[in-house]
Amino acid sequence: MPVNAHNHPVESVAPSLNQWQQQGHYFDFQGRQVFWQSAGDAQKPAVLLIHGFPSASWDWRHQWLPLAEKYHVITADMPGFGFSDKSPARDYSIKLQADMFEALMSAQGITHCHLVAHDYGDTVAQELLARQAEAPALTLLSVQLLNGGLFPETHRPVLAQKLLISPLGSVFARFFSEKKLRNTFAHICKQPLAEEELSGLWQLHCFNQGQRVMHKLIRYMEERRRYRDRWVNALAHTSLPLQLINGADDPISGEHMVRRYRELVTDKHIVSLAGIGHYPQLEAAEQVTVTLCRFLQEHA
Repeated sequence: MPVNAHNHPVESVAPSLNQWQQQGHYFDFQGRQVFWQSAGDAQKPAVLLIHGFPSASWDWRHQWLPLAEKYHVITADMPGFGFSDKSPARDYSIKLQADMFEALMSAQGITHCHLVAHDYGDTVAQELLARQAEAPALTLLSVQLLNGGLFPETHRPVLAQKLLISPLGSVFARFFSEKKLRNTFAHICKQPLAEEELSGLWQLHCFNQGQRVMHKLIRYMEERRRYRDRWVNALAHTSLPLQLINGADDPISGEHMVRRYRELVTDKHIVSLAGIGHYPQLEAAEQVTVTLCRFLQEHA
């Protein structure tokens, strides 16, 4: 919802999954068809939104139109997710996802942007942050992070994640059902998601037979340990404006992760949302929207 002159949210209708798909486009990235879309005035500051696991860019449905009122917003379903390519013959890595966003933004003629990320997307954001000192293809102006495994030592994976990364991960993925997805989201989200969102998450998973690649996507948990120094240092030493928005009751990356963030990164610009779980942008959509917009207004 847009914010009026008195900083009160103005109601807007979030796009349905069908509308989201119809409004999107595809571009070729290394032989993969990647679903993406943008909204807002291309002459205004760019804001890139990066989604989490196991969902897709539709996670930002409530923030999409409000942000487009003042910014040029861009997002995409990363390879392996949502409406994008999910070839089982491919490999998936955080580096690949960061490369894809650089290619997408370059194709749109965008060299600078503000970044908003969630969950798996936080790790992609950390890789993009690490590249800022390496002649980056995309220059970041500010970063806002929602619940994610910023530090492997504080990440508490749920049972489904543990099974996916096990030697039997490919077998478990084939039998991953809508009931299992709903049970997982009921566990990690402290405010129930709308039926439209739950059914949409399952449709996004099923599109292009997503069960074929879940066990490959989950390897990001191993990457977080392997590249911990690179990605944690990128956060700890950045000079960019940085904000953390955290659902405090998230069993995966909640208040226990924030304590580590305060130790290693900063105790500034932390927004803790009591009674909210792993998907703040869906569970507390209005509050997250206002928080994102306020930070962007200060730093755009």
